[in-house]
Amino acid sequence: MDLIKKLEDLTVRFAEVTKMVADPELVKDQKKYKDVMRENQYLSDLMVLYDEYKRILKGIEDDTLMITKEDDAEMKEMAREELKELEEQQPKIEEQIKLKLIPPDPLDEKNIILEIRSAAGGDEASLFVRDLWEMYSHLAERKGWKTETMEAQETEVGGFNKIVTNISGKFVYGTLRWESGVHRVQRVPATESQGRLQTSTATVAVLPEADETEIVIKPEDVRVDVMRAGGPGGQCVNTTDSAVRLTHIPTGLVVIQQDEKSQHKNKAKAFQILRARLFDLEESKKQAERSASRKTMVGSGARSEKIRTYNFPQDRITDHRINLSLHNLPSFMMGNMDEMLDALNVYAKEEQLAE
Repeated sequence: MDLIKKLEDLTVRFAEVTKMVADPELVKDQKKYKDVMRENQYLSDLMVLYDEYKRILKGIEDDTLMITKEDDAEMKEMAREELKELEEQQPKIEEQIKLKLIPPDPLDEKNIILEIRSAAGGDEASLFVRDLWEMYSHLAERKGWKTETMEAQETEVGGFNKIVTNISGKFVYGTLRWESGVHRVQRVPATESQGRLQTSTATVAVLPEADETEIVIKPEDVRVDVMRAGGPGGQCVNTTDSAVRLTHIPTGLVVIQQDEKSQHKNKAKAFQILRARLFDLEESKKQAERSASRKTMVGSGARSEKIRTYNFPQDRITDHRINLSLHNLPSFMMGNMDEMLDALNVYAKEEQLAE
């Protein structure tokens, strides 16, 4: 069987990787160390599934033999019951293994920069941006991730035109990578006296964070401008030239950072965001090349793609890429998103498997 052959080959590889992990010289090369440890964890998880799979196959073999050879009617009946149970488990574990056979993307372990912007809908769209930001913040709290607001453009009604957050922790990008796109809300705004339903939209961008070794920005490629910080709530920051605008000349990307009182801190944050955007640009190009022959439903990540609708009157969240609707909107907005996020990740892996 091809699956068994593949798993046996990976068992040999696991033994090799286990030896590499035990080598004290490995830690001297940090990049190699991270790669080896990631592969070791991946293969270790796979071996647990393989052990369970072998137990099921052995059980099926033993029970089948007992049914044909055993004279005791009671023992035969017990074997039949167990065989039925094991035969139900077999396709499920095979599916788990097939999905697990897709090697993890190294990007999955990365921290992210999450950008949420209001799109169509005026004040109501800005309030929806706040709702989405709070939703992801609740999720981060549940997961034990750390969040840091890097930029926030508040509106007079208490929403955000734009909010940028750094989220760091375990498997952040791997969890949220499919959240990029247009999110649509349908509800009656608090300001609507006639009770009319309004549709508003916000865009979400999930950018894997890049370190300085991954994206090298040449000083001559960036124009740095400093200015007085503006916007709501800022008398104390408006007295000095603390705001920083970076213009990346080769790509035309512009990053403005003014949330900190210190010009130095604003500049550091601006470069952090610029690196993430440049890294995302590179990754998008690679993905476009890989997917040139086939449009990926989940993985296109186009910023203009409408991916999800939050319908408050009907208590329904619908993800349009995988045609999944859930009816737990208040809980979902409190960050209980696992069912949706897991379904997206499984769907994406199934697409890779089909490819």
